[in-house]
Amino acid sequence: MMDILRIGAVRCGALGAAALLSLVATGASAEEVAEPPVGIVENPCIGAPVLPVVVRDYFRGIMDPALSTGAAMPAAEYAGYRTAADEHKKRDWAALCYYRADNARVAALPQDERRVVYIGDSITELWGVAAGDFFRDGRINRGISGQTGEGMVVRFVADVVALKPRMVHILAGTNDIAGNDGARSEQDLRNNIIAMASIARANGIAVVLASLPPAAAFPWRPGIKPAAQIRAHNRWLADYARQTGAVFVDYYSLLATEEGAMQPALTFDGVHLNAAGYRKIEALSRAATR
Repeated sequence: MMDILRIGAVRCGALGAAALLSLVATGASAEEVAEPPVGIVENPCIGAPVLPVVVRDYFRGIMDPALSTGAAMPAAEYAGYRTAADEHKKRDWAALCYYRADNARVAALPQDERRVVYIGDSITELWGVAAGDFFRDGRINRGISGQTGEGMVVRFVADVVALKPRMVHILAGTNDIAGNDGARSEQDLRNNIIAMASIARANGIAVVLASLPPAAAFPWRPGIKPAAQIRAHNRWLADYARQTGAVFVDYYSLLATEEGAMQPALTFDGVHLNAAGYRKIEALSRAATR
């Protein structure tokens, strides 16, 4: 997925707007810091931008008309945030700052309140927006929009291992197939899954490997036809899970058409699930992560 903060202002579907509210870095506003921190420092996240309140309120109103003020999109404030966010990403490409503050909060919770960590990209992150009630009873959402497997590997210790969950749910690969960080081989994609699963097992964390959802095309990457690659990756995931004792959870079969596209009623853009799509897979996910 392309960063939904970029495409949401144009698309502004109900769930697309909802995603915007969740994709907020943690830290001070860019204006509060004259120079960003460099090197090994106590808090490298100083200066990470925060979505302006007026922008957040605008998109919240799109999500829920009852909360709408009728105001126009605050374009200047949004553009300023985007510039600051793009600049911050140059210093934190793996988004280690994204959940840093919340990780400290979660690490202090009782063990049964941090039982399963869901790591992934926007398909995982949006799950917490479209169906927030799902991420209770020990489920922790650690999805980041636009991220490939490489970024997840880099932040896996901070966002998963350090929280000491019993289990990790890994849903990664859509952005790799889309080429968000450039060209990669099929084995490169697999290596990211292997790395995360290996780190988890080494720390006594059970592994759930989730199939990629179906997609016939990527709106932000015209020309790529991902359906066959998604099916092939899911077959490999199922085999790898059997070989290593991980749990494989097959969301794909619940969501796909015969052609390998997402069922139209379950998506708002052909790639991301809508609220109905998440409801469709929740029972299966609960069973896989018991």
